[in-house]
Amino acid sequence: MNPKKIMFPQNRALASFDKREKRFIIKARIGQDPILVHTNNSGSMLGLLRPGRQILVSKSDNPKRKLPYTLELVREDGFWVGVNTLTPNRMLKLAWEHSLIPELTGFKHYRSEAVAGQSRLDALLEGDSGRLWVEAKNVTLVEDQRACFPDAVSQRASKHMAELISLARAGHRIACFYLIQRPDCSCFGPADFIDPQFSRMFKKAADSGLEILAYKTDIDETGISLGQRLPISWT
Repeated sequence: MNPKKIMFPQNRALASFDKREKRFIIKARIGQDPILVHTNNSGSMLGLLRPGRQILVSKSDNPKRKLPYTLELVREDGFWVGVNTLTPNRMLKLAWEHSLIPELTGFKHYRSEAVAGQSRLDALLEGDSGRLWVEAKNVTLVEDQRACFPDAVSQRASKHMAELISLARAGHRIACFYLIQRPDCSCFGPADFIDPQFSRMFKKAADSGLEILAYKTDIDETGISLGQRLPISWT
């Protein structure tokens, strides 16, 4: 087992996507057998969820779960796209543990779900040099080889940016970790054509010292590992 790779549960299966039933539920089929699948991705997953597309689902061993299956990957034009929104948080911690991202090195302590003002941010790293607050986001939208976030209007994402700006003004280091779970991109930037308010807050945060950590991923049917870092494109 690769310690630097997030592995999918061994109990996983290929399925065929039928439709998105509700915000967090999709209908699919394993062979001819219909199943209901939980998705934790509240975004639009723009362009991905089309009838007949191959998906990869994992199955929980927890007998108390109402929906045992979780949507992990969607097949798009010959490659996999990761849609599980818990993956960026797990990858962020893994990157800290294995010193995979330079900005995360030198911190002795990692705290998940740290409270900052009126928000709960994904991670707080602490060490002799101070604190680094980090918000982690999943990216599945690509336009003209530019990975973009968000894929739907997100007041929550704008709120997190405002909180990070407040922390920067108080003298803290701030960062956003954008995990791009698809290979067909060469740069990353805010999706101003979808959420202009977030784009404005993103640029304001960058002017306030936001460290933008945008990384591609290497994905196969066994798991996900951190790929190359992408430059930032503002247009």
